[in-house]
Amino acid sequence: MPRTLRLFAVAAMLMFAASAAGAAEGLIVKTIPHSVGVTLDRLEAAIKKAGARVFARIDHGKGAASIGQDLRPTQLAIFGNPKMGTPLLQSAQPIGLDLPLRVVAWEDAAGKVHIAYNDPAHLAKRYGITDRDKVFAKMSGALGKLTGAAIKP
Repeated sequence: MPRTLRLFAVAAMLMFAASAAGAAEGLIVKTIPHSVGVTLDRLEAAIKKAGARVFARIDHGKGAASIGQDLRPTQLAIFGNPKMGTPLLQSAQPIGLDLPLRVVAWEDAAGKVHIAYNDPAHLAKRYGITDRDKVFAKMSGALGKLTGAAIKP
């Protein structure tokens, strides 16, 4: 293989590896023992019990089916609590891109089910919010408890 082509191939592999690694940056991912639907049903119940609001639930599989495509089970819950979100928006309105909160559940090719959500500490860093540490800590605890309730056996 010519040297130029080898260098190009190495550069392409490094760029791919960097983008793949960056895709997971700031995500908390958990493997769960339930189906996608059961997990999000349980998550919704936990959210409502905690006094937060479920704004939407999106079934990406139904969207794929509507265009004649197949997709393993994949669903998204969008939820929040204005008591936590409003102070963050007051500090940096662009965080509205990541609020309300979202949790995605999906079944992988091996049949295992996972959930993922943005780490609140990563959101603080991403938006440069340095005056709301207590809010981010509370949000982190809430997400841990809510997803924990959804995934427990």
